[in-house]
Amino acid sequence: MTDSGTDQNSAKTPHPNLQRLSVLVGTWRVSGPGHSGTVTYEWMDGGHFLVQHVRLVQDDRPTTGVEYIGYDPDTDTLRSHFFGSDGDLLEYVYEVVDHELTIWFGEPGSPAKYSGTFNAQATAATGAWSWPGGGYTSTMTRIDPGQH
Repeated sequence: MTDSGTDQNSAKTPHPNLQRLSVLVGTWRVSGPGHSGTVTYEWMDGGHFLVQHVRLVQDDRPTTGVEYIGYDPDTDTLRSHFFGSDGDLLEYVYEVVDHELTIWFGEPGSPAKYSGTFNAQATAATGAWSWPGGGYTSTMTRIDPGQH
């Protein structure tokens, strides 16, 4: 929600924390045990949201969807909503610090999360999704830099 006393010009300027997500812009080949495909991140016009298009095969099942990631002033987080082709509606919180990417399922501190590290050139990231009782490794390799 926006405070009605907020300057209208500031509402038109994307929150500076969103720039932390710039490292994701482009198309990435995703691979790991039981999954492969591509994800593409691009800025929505206006720069208030990073949009991810997902095209994966997970455990021999196609998974497609779109995710919108934006700044949530109520929680001071980079929150997302993922809409899957099979009807899933999932919520995540992103954090990028230095070369480290964390994506929590639900809320920060959740035991279900992705933790990964970008290489020095930010052309690849290695990490893993984990949750109580399970998880899997995943590698992302940039195949198209997109437009930052």
